[in-house]
Amino acid sequence: MFQYTLRRVLIAFPSILGVMIIVFAMVRLAPGDPALLLAGEFATTETIELIRERLGLNRSLPEQFVRFVGGVARGDLGRSTRSNRLVTADLADFFPNTIELALGAIFVALLLGIPAGIIAALRPNSPIDLAVMIGALIGVSMPVFWFGLLAILIFSVELGWFPVAGRGSLRHLVLPAITLGISSMAIIARMTRSSMLEVLNQDYIRTARAKGLFDRGVVLKHALRNALVPVVTVVGLQFGALLAGAVITETVFTWPGIGRLLVESIRARDYPVVQGAVLLIATTFIVVNLVVDLVYGFIDPRIRYD
Repeated sequence: MFQYTLRRVLIAFPSILGVMIIVFAMVRLAPGDPALLLAGEFATTETIELIRERLGLNRSLPEQFVRFVGGVARGDLGRSTRSNRLVTADLADFFPNTIELALGAIFVALLLGIPAGIIAALRPNSPIDLAVMIGALIGVSMPVFWFGLLAILIFSVELGWFPVAGRGSLRHLVLPAITLGISSMAIIARMTRSSMLEVLNQDYIRTARAKGLFDRGVVLKHALRNALVPVVTVVGLQFGALLAGAVITETVFTWPGIGRLLVESIRARDYPVVQGAVLLIATTFIVVNLVVDLVYGFIDPRIRYD
């Protein structure tokens, strides 16, 4: 297990380097000059050049990239060109809020998606199965911004059950978490149903039932545990997607997360913050995938990493 973990960690470094190259190139290919935005519309050429020199934008692209990689290796992501704050300080302020939102969303998705998938698998081709599949299709297809605005209109404006926007108490988290998790819930429900149907048709399940075991015990102890391996894969991928895809939800609910920070930084051509935010999200995604791989061994004893 240790050798496998070490091997995966070492493999992750080229992936992170690839992310650094891509984000470095993309932010500089985007139209707009950060120095011009900072200097203002009526700034002189000399002022703009001074700002470019202060930001290091007058250096060649290879030199800028080497400085970027060197800073990451030292844990220094630079300073924001907008606020002059350390990028690490900005990320430390906003990223925990996105983690909180993503955890809330994945909790909602698991709480509703797995039971719905199990129920649908136990009653294949029944009205319950059809209802779950239609609900999953709607959940996958529904635009996040539309569902979020509808939830605000009904549960915040009309009923007054939850705050309209912002972050604070647990009540502030409910609507954003449901909005962000609705698509993941649908995907998890479909995957759970598919995996459970496959497992329930295995010989050992029929043998367990033939021995007179209670159906609930057969489903929960034997079938569900073996069906969870592909579900765990989907959950890991969905959690990473929630971190990267929370931008719309954070914008709708004015949630102070890294998604809103990233959008605002892109508009301001704040290169250091954009690079740091994307790198942090990518690294988190890689760590989540590593954890998912290690969880396989605990769910299914047949899986070994020797």
